[in-house]
Amino acid sequence: MSRLVAISNRTAVDPKARAGGLAVAVWESLKATGGLWFGWSGDIVEEGPRSNTLHAHYDEGVEFLLTDLTQEEHDGYYLNYANRVIWPVFHYRIDLAWFDRDAFTVYAAVNQRIARQVEPRLRNGDIVWVHDYHFLLMADGLRNAGWEGPIGFFLHIPFPAPEVFAALPEHHWIARAMCAYDVVGFQAERDRYNFIQYLIEECGGEDLGDGRVQAFDHTLTVKAYPIGIDAQGFVEAAHSDKADEAAQRIGQFLGQRDLVIGVDRMDYSKGLPQRFEAVGRLFDNFPDTRGKVSVTQITPPSRSKVEEYQELRVELDQLAGRINGDYGDLDWIPLRYLARSYTREELAGLFRIARVGLVTPLRDGMNLVCKEFVMAQDENDPGVLILSEFAGAAEQLQDALIVNPHDTDDVAEAIHAALTMSLDERQRRWRRLRDITVEQDVSWWREKFLADLAPGGLS
Repeated sequence: MSRLVAISNRTAVDPKARAGGLAVAVWESLKATGGLWFGWSGDIVEEGPRSNTLHAHYDEGVEFLLTDLTQEEHDGYYLNYANRVIWPVFHYRIDLAWFDRDAFTVYAAVNQRIARQVEPRLRNGDIVWVHDYHFLLMADGLRNAGWEGPIGFFLHIPFPAPEVFAALPEHHWIARAMCAYDVVGFQAERDRYNFIQYLIEECGGEDLGDGRVQAFDHTLTVKAYPIGIDAQGFVEAAHSDKADEAAQRIGQFLGQRDLVIGVDRMDYSKGLPQRFEAVGRLFDNFPDTRGKVSVTQITPPSRSKVEEYQELRVELDQLAGRINGDYGDLDWIPLRYLARSYTREELAGLFRIARVGLVTPLRDGMNLVCKEFVMAQDENDPGVLILSEFAGAAEQLQDALIVNPHDTDDVAEAIHAALTMSLDERQRRWRRLRDITVEQDVSWWREKFLADLAPGGLS
């Protein structure tokens, strides 16, 4: 039987981490094939023998092999290149990128080191599936180490337009390394198009049709594979005891007011300042919403050591304070801004009772929050999803209210339209959103990708 071997920056070695995202996506195939999962342990160690040691863990037939990072590797590979160069550039924020050749040198070295650690553990027939922007160079490293078997790569974030990608001083190096993969997958058609256009315009590549591209003397498959969620699992989460408790807790403050909810990691790609400004415009332009609508924004902090994220936190604190100062009353907080984490079940309970779900990133690979919001809704009285045209999910979820997140008046008008939408229209839109979310769930995504990477299957 062919084994699936997954490589990603972080793994689901902790069973609690398997409720969503990447873990759900690959876990069943890893279990079914007695697979391996390589990644970072989360530990930072001194340079020495331990820094090249793999730590093994086993769970449900899956072997986890984890490597530590030295401080130099963590700073160069993870903080300074992956998160301060690739992340902003791929999200069209070249102005926030911190270009540093030394950081790329460390990034490339970590990709090569981990490839050298992985390759001896591979067997004939294995299927290697690499995930996300931390390991753009991994296939090149594995090929250099001697691996000739199939390697697939899936990018969970957007891939930028050719002229934006070319802003990376190392863009040609990265593109050549990515062409060592057999299958490269993106969240959305526009990401796939951007990558192919770059290869054609900058590298002399050729689009062979049917998803095949030739570049750097290699033919690879390049397609969009929009990732899904465990749709039925999220329905169950929305009706769990924890979900009921969370809904009851916020219900004590809502009263008869309509709940508008947003849930996003604290990141400049999520468009949170623009969203807060749109909330202010809502209360400015639609006086009938004052005192009758409560907006809750849940935003767990992330990457708190990066300066841009610290500045974002300050900006959001100021905007929330101004909105509540301008519009709040003794018995009404217009915008409840919670910079902390909640469990999957608690969020599902909040989604279930929300009249409007706000998912308005400035740029996003997919954004699974919108799909979770859809699946949590009560089919007899569903809420309305407002979705940014720049989220990958907008290609699938056309029955949401699609908005330009930069146009705060447009977003405010969409919120008002959602709050006043008839039950018939809400149900029509929700059914179509539900159907595609169920049909194209996480299992569909996994099988679609692996069918191209391993045409004979994993068995």
